[in-house]
Amino acid sequence: MATIAILGAGIMATALTFPLTENGHRVHLVGTHLDQDIIDSIQKTGVHPNLELKVNDGVTAYQLEDADKAFAGADVAMSGVNSFGVHFAGKHLARLVKPGMKVLSITKGMEAEEDGTLHMLPDVLKGFFDPELVEQVTWSAIVGPSIAGEVAVHHDTCVVFCGDDQESLDYLADLFRTDYYHVWTSTDFLGHEIGAATKNIYAFAAGLGQGLLIKEGKEDDKYVRYNYNAAVFAQGQKELRQFMVLLGGVPETADGLGGVGDMFVTSMGGRNVRAGEYVGQGTPFSEVRDNLMKGVTLEGVNAIRVIGGALEPLTERGVISAEDFPLCRYLYDIIENDAPLDMPWDKFFGGEK
Repeated sequence: MATIAILGAGIMATALTFPLTENGHRVHLVGTHLDQDIIDSIQKTGVHPNLELKVNDGVTAYQLEDADKAFAGADVAMSGVNSFGVHFAGKHLARLVKPGMKVLSITKGMEAEEDGTLHMLPDVLKGFFDPELVEQVTWSAIVGPSIAGEVAVHHDTCVVFCGDDQESLDYLADLFRTDYYHVWTSTDFLGHEIGAATKNIYAFAAGLGQGLLIKEGKEDDKYVRYNYNAAVFAQGQKELRQFMVLLGGVPETADGLGGVGDMFVTSMGGRNVRAGEYVGQGTPFSEVRDNLMKGVTLEGVNAIRVIGGALEPLTERGVISAEDFPLCRYLYDIIENDAPLDMPWDKFFGGEK
């Protein structure tokens, strides 16, 4: 029996407690300062209010002030916050993680320097740790098409545990594997993190076609915009693979669960797709951000802002050409400059028609 301590009580972090506890392991779920009501609900009723499900026996919920107790003696330390909380997680985990622990992250995204240099979030987390401690633990992450609620209700889910140490990956995979939670492992840590971060960009684009239908009053029409969405999806996959090559991942990783698979499920719905729908209806993104979806966490939009914002400095440095990543550049123009929806089809697929 292992003890897994998770920082963050969001729906994905909590959903992952189901396979763990069903395999007989103990989970200590620690809320951030934003999760106080969630932890309070679990402590009093056993129910996660956002998942609307009772957590399994074997889960113990802790408020942030009790994090030291929760992490003491844990075998695995998990970062379960979203990309906006990575610095918060780094600061806390740097003191909570002890030598010999296995660090496992579900936080996805990138950060960029002024010159466009991009960094994966596990590397950002490491930056808060003492260099000696970085070498005394192992680092891994979970990627792949995984909707939290589906995991919690035992829908078949296929994911990849990626990292640098195969022995740790095998250990972690065995903690989680069930008859519905299927785990593969890969030492292409960088490539899978690239896929997990960049696929969020194209989830926003997936909402544009549906938004056009709503704008035209054709959302119930016999003929939907599958052709439109498929072309946007295909260009997104092309660019996801280009990011693999640019940043040093294995190109084939883009073709699997950590690439196109994850991009597909993220494009099927959710907050980022809904934001894209508003833009497709003709709403400037600033209106979506400031009013229609004010206060809503939009990780896809953040990915566009960070990664799309890095493309111009990278172009100026000659790292990429001005023709590379036309869809990502256009989506950046939408969210930063309120560009209207006018898909640059002629720039897609190598610019050949």
